[in-house]
Amino acid sequence: MPRKSLLKPKSPFIIVGLFLFIFTLFITFLNTPFSNTNNHDVDHSVIPKNFDNFNKVRIFMYDLPWKFTYGVVDSYARARGGPKAGEEGKYPGHQHMGEWHLFKDLERLREERVGSAVIRVMDPDQADLFYVPFFSSLSLVANPIRPGDPEGEASVVHYSDEEMQEELIMWLEEQVYWKKNNGWDHVFICQDPNALYKVIDRVENGVLLLSDFGRLAHTQASLVKDVILPYAHRIKTYNGEVGLEDRNTLLFFMGQRFRKEGGKVRDKLFHVLEKEKDVIIKHGTQSREGRREATRGMHTSKFCLHPAGDTPSACRLFDAIVSLCIPVIVSDYIELPFEDVIDYQKIAVFVATKTAIKPRYLVNLLRKVQPNRILDFQKELNKVQRYFDYDNPDGTVNEIWRQVSLKLPLVKLMINRDKRLVSRDLPEPDCSCRCSNQSGIRATI
Repeated sequence: MPRKSLLKPKSPFIIVGLFLFIFTLFITFLNTPFSNTNNHDVDHSVIPKNFDNFNKVRIFMYDLPWKFTYGVVDSYARARGGPKAGEEGKYPGHQHMGEWHLFKDLERLREERVGSAVIRVMDPDQADLFYVPFFSSLSLVANPIRPGDPEGEASVVHYSDEEMQEELIMWLEEQVYWKKNNGWDHVFICQDPNALYKVIDRVENGVLLLSDFGRLAHTQASLVKDVILPYAHRIKTYNGEVGLEDRNTLLFFMGQRFRKEGGKVRDKLFHVLEKEKDVIIKHGTQSREGRREATRGMHTSKFCLHPAGDTPSACRLFDAIVSLCIPVIVSDYIELPFEDVIDYQKIAVFVATKTAIKPRYLVNLLRKVQPNRILDFQKELNKVQRYFDYDNPDGTVNEIWRQVSLKLPLVKLMINRDKRLVSRDLPEPDCSCRCSNQSGIRATI
């Protein structure tokens, strides 16, 4: 007798019931969401409001003694016959005032610092980097009474930049976090080429914010660990349209004719350019009237000359950029800010010094530039203007902090590396980027 199949239904009701059961399971499966963090039904109330801050570099700004910040402002004002500046005096305008803008930026409320790559923390234990807000560039020029002043030194508190630098280092060397990592995670601004000159060897491990490397040894600074800053422009930004209608001068320069070191090229350029048609090249100094005249000249010229001065860079370059006046750079050793985001070949003309001083070479070169090419330069200048505006909320200050944040991996590398090395004497350093092994290995056993 054949065996009956156990799977064979005995009634049509069983078939219908089985179908409904399978259908119910299928519908339930379709309407059950997968466990996925990208699902739109995620409860966003559990995400902290400051989630964006988790990815930012955390920076602690030292609360320096008053004499290193507003005290410098006060000394500057009083040395020039002004009244006592008070607890929070007004910082004077000058080309190296980046130190003021960074200081005031970190003092702002966190929600006001939109777009910044760093976040200020008040607990040093949470910090990745430590900012030392000494007004080093202003300190350099705060010089007090000149010898022979009829008022005498008794009328003004004596101020010495060299003494202030030494006192800063003495204060720093007492700080736990300075000693912890040998200064590698500290950030210093020394924008004037001579700022911190007396103690630079004692802060060279840190991230230095500089205008150029003109007066530093190759063992003290490099593009690898430091950041090049733009000068604060000293003339008004050009707010007109891109175009040639109001730019009748071919080439403009106004500045000091005689400079030291690499700046000797200026006198040679005066000789070859001062009699050229549609070229304005004249001696000028930093004064209110001088700035007004420079503004008119740059705003009505197609090209603006930027020769080296005492150091490879100068404020004039950044004045030209915000004027939409195409910079003609005659400075063989210049370093430029923010080159990872700015292609200077698109906004400036570079000419080697030995070529630029040949009679008629520069003017012949510039006269060959077609109007459309000049307009292209101006359009590119217009795109990058914000990078050179310290007052722009998304301008120079934010870009400086972004550049600083990019140094953090190297800082961490050097801190860890330092832990395994001991000092040894070498006849001379063997690496300009200061990253090769110039020390002996520290034994761990």
